[in-house]
Amino acid sequence: MTKVKNKGPLLLLKGMAMGAADVVPGVSGGTVAFITGIYDELIDSLKSLSPEKLLVLKREGFARFWEAINGTFLVTLFGGILLSVFSMAKGISHLLETYPLLLWSFFFGLILVSAFLMKRRVEAWKPALFFWLILGTAFGVMVTELSPSNLPGTPLFLFMGGAIAICAMVLPGISGSFMLLIMGLYAVVIDAVRSVDIATLSYFAVGCGIGLLLFSRLISWLLHHFHDVMTAFLIGLMFGSLNKIWPWKQNVEVVVTESGKVKPLIQNNLLPWDFERLTGEPSMLSQSVAMMIGACAMVLLIDYIARKFGAE
Repeated sequence: MTKVKNKGPLLLLKGMAMGAADVVPGVSGGTVAFITGIYDELIDSLKSLSPEKLLVLKREGFARFWEAINGTFLVTLFGGILLSVFSMAKGISHLLETYPLLLWSFFFGLILVSAFLMKRRVEAWKPALFFWLILGTAFGVMVTELSPSNLPGTPLFLFMGGAIAICAMVLPGISGSFMLLIMGLYAVVIDAVRSVDIATLSYFAVGCGIGLLLFSRLISWLLHHFHDVMTAFLIGLMFGSLNKIWPWKQNVEVVVTESGKVKPLIQNNLLPWDFERLTGEPSMLSQSVAMMIGACAMVLLIDYIARKFGAE
């Protein structure tokens, strides 16, 4: 297992960034893991959580077991994710409702520049890899164009929703929150987080746990056996997700939640000047472009620091 050098507070902050991204329908925590250079270790660490490790605990003791599952890494990272989800759910929701154009512009710039930077993870760009890049992009766009359904918040569907959402969360470019929105379970889960509904969260968490353990093994195997192909596909997913994150949209179909809030279900992407003409709202073009540039600059700075000090 390849382990990153940065631990402790920096790893906690990366977990918090993943958690904040996972709250937003359209942004993937897996993308943040990919950007910050911990994706491979995350997948390998999740893969290591297998029943066989219980034998290590029994035969060699807790210290060896903890090392075998990369326990410090997982606890720190997921501690940051949970801290962020429970502390930022309201704040992120408020920003989405109050400053949607600026927030989406920031994420658009962040993912766009990150996708270009990730090309360095491919050892040699052969012509065949561009096929997988295009395939990943097409798949990402297809996912963002899925028609929403309205599944009931029963234990079975919460379990299934958790399994599907967590699989999406570990893929850069595919948002677990967006998959919940597509299934009609996003409002149910967010309300459960806000109200700390233990029963609802338990069904969802069990689905997440099982889905994560199974799916991480597949991703780990693909990364180890087809690293460049898989990386090209994941970069394509990031490009494809930009279809969902494009800031200027027109609502085609909306849903009213139990709390009376209007949530978009189906949206069309618009050019900024068409956005103003069709919606009657200001495009905030200069401010939005500034947010995109700021996000790009932030990622480039983080990348420079990581390479200079060997954080990756």
